[in-house]
Amino acid sequence: MVKNNQSELIVVTRAKELCSYIMTVTQKSPKHFRFTFVTRLQNLSLSVIENIYRANDVLFGEKHGAIYYRERLEYQRKALTDIRILAYFALLAMEQKCILPKQWEQISKLTEDCRHLLGAWINSDRKRLSPSGNA
Repeated sequence: MVKNNQSELIVVTRAKELCSYIMTVTQKSPKHFRFTFVTRLQNLSLSVIENIYRANDVLFGEKHGAIYYRERLEYQRKALTDIRILAYFALLAMEQKCILPKQWEQISKLTEDCRHLLGAWINSDRKRLSPSGNA
């Protein structure tokens, strides 16, 4: 996976941008959405980062084999699922006027970036496990 200037995975950087943006825009949401959309969006964005970090901390490579690959893949998939749920909740939050349409568009862009980067990371790991890419 390609890394940014600070030696951090790009997917981590994008997930942090997503989380930061969600924290900022939800602080301005109407108070009556605090325990429905606001909390859920914030917690899901934190969960995405957490699962990406957990996946990255699983040792993986020629020496570590398929057991570690499955563990890492499990965290990557949890992050993907959380991103999908977050994207849906953001749409619903926009429809209910918890966030503005422009805010939803930005969240959608960031969630798509994270989804694509996670997918590329999963594919890269699959190829590393099986040089033919058929794992």
